[in-house]
Amino acid sequence: MSRIRFATIRALSESFPEALDNIGAVPTDEHPIAFLKRLAAERKFDHAVAVCAYLLPRREAVWWGCLSARTLLGNNVQTDSAPLLAAEAWVQQPTEENRQTALDIGNKADSNAPLTWLALAAGWSSGTFAPTPIPVPAYMTARGVRVALLISSRSVSLPERPKRLQFCLAEGLRLAETGP
Repeated sequence: MSRIRFATIRALSESFPEALDNIGAVPTDEHPIAFLKRLAAERKFDHAVAVCAYLLPRREAVWWGCLSARTLLGNNVQTDSAPLLAAEAWVQQPTEENRQTALDIGNKADSNAPLTWLALAAGWSSGTFAPTPIPVPAYMTARGVRVALLISSRSVSLPERPKRLQFCLAEGLRLAETGP
């Protein structure tokens, strides 16, 4: 069952105007999967990561982000990483309590650490920017996932980076096409 939320890149950009800067392309009527595959083949990995983060539903985007961060960071991921565990807990059980826990952990963690952004992505999946009643904008989860993966990819050696990013994008495509 396809999890694709948009029929074209134009539709994605109309829903998320701020994504245009991250995608690095003029919106077209190209199918998102074809567009994503083309970006990956052209080795435009930062743009492809952005497309995938915005293309997937929030829960799948966070799950993809968690899997990809583990792939990119490899042995640098601590098994007891509170932000990663909070994001994964929210993916497994997307309750308000787990969302709030992820948000709290993300807000207290180092903003330069990629896994912090995954906790924030889960925390920004709904609700408000507490203590204000301002609703969290729909693009915030994708933004958090994108930032987490871009920071994570910088820890991979230049020769190894394309292979790992191709693997991550293939998993994102699988999630987009068939779901979890």
